[in-house]
Amino acid sequence: MSTFTVRQGRRYKATISLSMLQSFASNETIGDKFRALGFTEVAVDGQGETRTVEGLWPLADATAPLPPEIAAITELEV
Repeated sequence: MSTFTVRQGRRYKATISLSMLQSFASNETIGDKFRALGFTEVAVDGQGETRTVEGLWPLADATAPLPPEIAAITELEV
């Protein structure tokens, strides 16, 4: 499993690839999961099995394993 480091004060964009069952989750539910991780200013776009999530990481720098649902993640330019 890959790991990813988030840095304080940076914005990130993730492409989420969901299973057929997970694809029934609302964008609000997906956003709530990212907020629970510590992200703020979370916005979720898309429907079905592929979603895009953007958010701000306000906490201290952290490194964690990437869940299999995250197909790609990038740091956005400020």
